[in-house]
Amino acid sequence: MLKASQLAYVVLEVLMAVLAVLGNVLVCWAVGLNSNLQTVTNLFVVSLAVADVAVGLLAIPFAIIISTGICAHFLGCLFLACFVLILTQSSIFSLLAIAVDRYVAISNPLRYSSLVTGQRAKVIISVCWLLSFVIGLTPLLGWNSGANATAPAGTGSCPPGLSECLFEGVVPMDYMIYFNFLGCAEEGGARRQVAGHHRGPLRSVLAASAPHQLLQLPLPALPAAHVWLINAAIILSHANSVVNPFIYAYRIREFRHTFRRIIYQQLLGRSD
Repeated sequence: MLKASQLAYVVLEVLMAVLAVLGNVLVCWAVGLNSNLQTVTNLFVVSLAVADVAVGLLAIPFAIIISTGICAHFLGCLFLACFVLILTQSSIFSLLAIAVDRYVAISNPLRYSSLVTGQRAKVIISVCWLLSFVIGLTPLLGWNSGANATAPAGTGSCPPGLSECLFEGVVPMDYMIYFNFLGCAEEGGARRQVAGHHRGPLRSVLAASAPHQLLQLPLPALPAAHVWLINAAIILSHANSVVNPFIYAYRIREFRHTFRRIIYQQLLGRSD
């Protein structure tokens, strides 16, 4: 039986998952429907939307499973945690790619079209996803808490050979600090470059990446933090996948027009 705090966490996570999937599917649909939106920049936006759809469909359900602390084989629990890491990292790298794209567009507007071509954008997106898989699967290659994860016979809440499936129980803190601080440093550098030329892109990237950075604050700084505080930080991180469509798409008039067209004509079957 879930406690009230756990139930509230699960309900909020489910809400985040539904909103993330709906909002980001709408972004992908709009780009596919409107040829005016099929630009190089929006390749990065679609990559981010795909990552956020995957967060809603897979990462959040897996995070809910892990949060319950069910008894599971260590490798099975570690696989779920790694899958969450892959999707989270893919979203972070997509944000980084968008920041770099905007920096190039602002700092070299006359050369942008020759520097950032569709083919190069696809290569960059592929590299971002490849890096996400490499970083996310690193715990499966040995950087994990395996030595301390299995409950000994007759002790704890799990039978012998099984472990309580909690994220912090299978993924070591040094891994989280290393890769997330590294990612924050990379994003911060890109934001500073953008900030020197234009404030708009800075606000967008800062707003979208802040939850990922805030997520890391309670764990390293407060090792004895209450579960509700950790869960709140996780929800804040997943909320990033909900707000990205508003930050990167809804502010653009062409996107808003296409969204209305999809909702009224495609879904409701009537004119705008």
